[in-house]
Amino acid sequence: MKRHAKPAQRPARPRTAQRLGRAGRPAPGGAGARAHHSERDARRSRAGARANQWLAIAPDVRLAPGVKLSKFINLYGCSIGANTKIGAFVEIQKNAAIGANCKISSHTFVCEGVTIEDGVFVGHGVVFINDSYPRAVNPDGALQTEADWKVEKTLVKAGASIGSGATILANVTIGEQSIVGAGSVVTRDVPPRAIVAGNPAKLLRFLDPPQAVGRASSPVNQRK
Repeated sequence: MKRHAKPAQRPARPRTAQRLGRAGRPAPGGAGARAHHSERDARRSRAGARANQWLAIAPDVRLAPGVKLSKFINLYGCSIGANTKIGAFVEIQKNAAIGANCKISSHTFVCEGVTIEDGVFVGHGVVFINDSYPRAVNPDGALQTEADWKVEKTLVKAGASIGSGATILANVTIGEQSIVGAGSVVTRDVPPRAIVAGNPAKLLRFLDPPQAVGRASSPVNQRK
């Protein structure tokens, strides 16, 4: 009878060796895999910490799906609609509301009491104001608090555009699809689909010529 040789046995793996899967990565379930995931989680944690240093977002901010936030922003007590983009160095205060599909460009200040409807474009460095007669102190010299003054509201209607460097005073409404020229100071209501510019902002024309008929009584038209 022929005796068959026993097949050669593979050398035993050292218990301390790390099992590797494809592309040299730790095989699922092994100690190496756990170390790999721990390192990845640590990297993500460090990245998140850096992001938090750039974004000052209070827990009471309401962000709809698809909102895009740039670095170095300050948001508290406000709401922002779906797919809206917020540029760098923007501050949005409490009780301010931004609609959906808006673009708020860098260095803009949206104060308490401002409501911006859907589809609005706000250029760079736009400033909203919510107090017509601001004071730092009361007659007795004490610093004013929220109890010493009243927020004056501003409304920007859907589809409007506000050029860079504009200042929007309190108690005004900027109409639908209207355009405020760069550097303008808006002191009164802007009619829908109007183009205004200057300091104070004056009516230049309407986007649709037929709508210019019968507009002589418009608040903007009354300015000389």
